[in-house]
Amino acid sequence: MSRQNVPNPAMDVLLQTLDLERLEGRLFRGRSPQVGWQRVFGGQVIGQALVAATRTVTQEHRYAHSLHAYFVRPGDPAVPILYEVEIIRDGGSFATRRVVAIQHDKPIFFMTASFQDDEAGFEHQVAMPDVPQPEDLPGEAKLKARFMQEAPPPIRAYWERPRPIELRPVALAHYLSNDKLEPRQNIWVRTTGPVPADRRLQAAVLAYLSDMTLLDTSLFAHGTSVLDRSLQVASLDHAMWFHRPPDLDDWLLYSQDSPSAFGGRGMTRGAIFTRSGTLIASVAQEGLIRKKATD
Repeated sequence: MSRQNVPNPAMDVLLQTLDLERLEGRLFRGRSPQVGWQRVFGGQVIGQALVAATRTVTQEHRYAHSLHAYFVRPGDPAVPILYEVEIIRDGGSFATRRVVAIQHDKPIFFMTASFQDDEAGFEHQVAMPDVPQPEDLPGEAKLKARFMQEAPPPIRAYWERPRPIELRPVALAHYLSNDKLEPRQNIWVRTTGPVPADRRLQAAVLAYLSDMTLLDTSLFAHGTSVLDRSLQVASLDHAMWFHRPPDLDDWLLYSQDSPSAFGGRGMTRGAIFTRSGTLIASVAQEGLIRKKATD
């Protein structure tokens, strides 16, 4: 039995989290797993919002090709999130949806997503970076034992729990020193259990994992990381383009670089490749990276 056919409780929780409750036609309710975080993970909100938007697209072969989102307030994991979908347009080959996520009677997030019928056309893509294979890199058990001792208790508790996404960084220099490094990294990622062969659901899982590690890349050039308790770090916006159908049956390479940091914000770009080198998605995100105020 392959790894992808072995059920994993953490993966089951993620799939349940993405399976929103439909309250009425364009209103959905999502819940958060209780993992000890003070805020809802941004990737969860992106994934749930994409599921909500997708469920209002009735054309069978019309799939998400892009999304653009803003985080405006931190999410509270203790209460449900309401997702209200607005149907902006249903055209001949494209559909547009706007989603607002609401908690405590206030919007915490909003997103516009565009959907398109599959069609033939021009094709090209950039090449995948030449990096070691995931089997040649340290697994998560070794990484946790080595790096989690100094992490804040909430982060350590989260990483010590079974999780739906496994990360395997190609380079560890960022974790071993405070040197200022080139702001780029490559990370192999994969789900820790099977995902149903549903292209729309797989896109939501891909959107979920796309929020991982991006802000950390923008801190490489400054000799610090998201584990630095003197920093205030949070996603501000997130954009994603789905170039080709997601493939979650094997490792994916998440290649990232940060072209700029300024004004308390860091910008990071990402490209997600299959192991065979197919580019399936591109990502861009700007996040808050600043020192906390001191007395």
